[in-house]
Amino acid sequence: MPHHTSLIAILCIGFVLAFVFGLLAQRLRLSPIVGYLIAGVLVGPHTPGFVGDQTLAPQLAEIGVILLMFGVGLHFSLRDLIAVRNLAMPGAIVQMSVATAMGWFLGWRLGWPHSQSILFGLSLSVASTVVLLRALESGRMLDSERGRIAVGWLIVEDLAMVLALVLVPALAGNDDGEGLGKVLLATSLKVGGFIALMLIVGRRVLPWVLERVADTGSRELFTLCVLACAMGVAFGAAELFGVSFALGAFFAGMLLNESPFGHKAAEDSLPLRDAFAVLFFVSVGMLFDPGILIEHPLEVLETLAIIMIGKSLAAWTVVRMLGKSNEIALTIAASLAQIGEFSFILIGLGVSLELMSPETRDLVLAGAILSIMLNPLLFAVLARRRARAEEKNAAAAPASPPMRHVLLVGYGRVGIKLAGLLTRSEVPFVVIDTDADRVETARAAGYRAIRGNAADDDVLAEAMPERAALAVLTIPDPLEAGKVAKRLKQCETPIPVLARAHSDAAVKHLLERGADAAILAEHALAHSLVEMVMSAPPYRYPRPAAGKR
Repeated sequence: MPHHTSLIAILCIGFVLAFVFGLLAQRLRLSPIVGYLIAGVLVGPHTPGFVGDQTLAPQLAEIGVILLMFGVGLHFSLRDLIAVRNLAMPGAIVQMSVATAMGWFLGWRLGWPHSQSILFGLSLSVASTVVLLRALESGRMLDSERGRIAVGWLIVEDLAMVLALVLVPALAGNDDGEGLGKVLLATSLKVGGFIALMLIVGRRVLPWVLERVADTGSRELFTLCVLACAMGVAFGAAELFGVSFALGAFFAGMLLNESPFGHKAAEDSLPLRDAFAVLFFVSVGMLFDPGILIEHPLEVLETLAIIMIGKSLAAWTVVRMLGKSNEIALTIAASLAQIGEFSFILIGLGVSLELMSPETRDLVLAGAILSIMLNPLLFAVLARRRARAEEKNAAAAPASPPMRHVLLVGYGRVGIKLAGLLTRSEVPFVVIDTDADRVETARAAGYRAIRGNAADDDVLAEAMPERAALAVLTIPDPLEAGKVAKRLKQCETPIPVLARAHSDAAVKHLLERGADAAILAEHALAHSLVEMVMSAPPYRYPRPAAGKR
């Protein structure tokens, strides 16, 4: 294949295979990350057939790392961390220390150098944010106490790994105490200078720039500004201060999150972040040699045991010792029984600095793939356990009186207006939205709000569809709205569904999926404007005759 087409080939084949295997993983109720990694294995040098360019893949992965870290910064919440600091901070530190020690012990037993063993253990100590959030959302636990503790726990882990990504390059190749001290001092000064510049200057400049660009009204310029901030700060951090791209991108995201437009920045940059995150996982899979599953099965099982048993037991013990219930402790233990993106970033850095061998990297990748595949089973066991407890409570509780409420699916601009009208009309309703900020806003307004996708059984069950009189879908995406409408019509007692649409094709799609009526926004707006024009005193236009409107 000509060299100039290798980038096109790896992008095309990588995306296609990632989609196919990601969809297959989703159908099997696994994380799509498993599918992305398998897609990478298939285009890697260790399997027959097409082999992706081994020089381009790491560069694409580096872009993926920058955008992943930018996304972590955009969603970093100091408020969430402070709320659970008494449990999350000591718990995460103890759990990471125990997991690192277990990894070091396994490496020592296998005869590895101490530096390699410590990095190996550290890579096993941190859970995947992507996998955890998906598990908490599907289990309806993200807004619960145990969900908030798990998220705070992960924030501490993420911060620890950001620090590790800064220090590991500085420590590489410095074994003597005097040289190590100088390197740590120099690195601390560089990192301190960068953080000071970002907090003093960047904290004012980046949000200011974002707001000025937002004032232009151009969505493409706004999106470009968000990406320019992420890439520009990451590049500047590396070039001017010698710190990692990852740290620069993290701070760029964290500072933009403080802007009033932080939520929109996260929303607009999501498609590109998702695309390059997929390429990141594909590039990681390209490095994995499946032969290790056959050549070193015992070591793979020991690695998996550290991830799913050792880490989880440490977390469960800490949570129980700090006075929390067994239910919370089990949820935290299950949440941490997997590893993901930070582990891949760390081992990639270790291999590039020659601190880790390819065999060690393969053990981590094998542990990651297997733990991500098995982690949903743990949450399924917890879900059945909670379901049994809820059935006992429901049997003991008195029957609830009937309530004919409205299911208001979507709390955006249209949903907020509709909620106000329903409140003034004294019509009871329940808000359902996938966005955490919108759900929190609805609750602050005094409304009952549920976070999640209304097409999910657990979310819908919480909204009590059997007692609903009507469902109004205000979400703008016709595909998502169609899925919700179809699910509502599959209830034991089908619910009348009203939906909004932005095109004739969307109206047709929604009606085919079961919506009883779909209102075309442009038509409704046009009729409203005509009514306003007809009622304006200066004009006094005659009203059209019946049938000619």
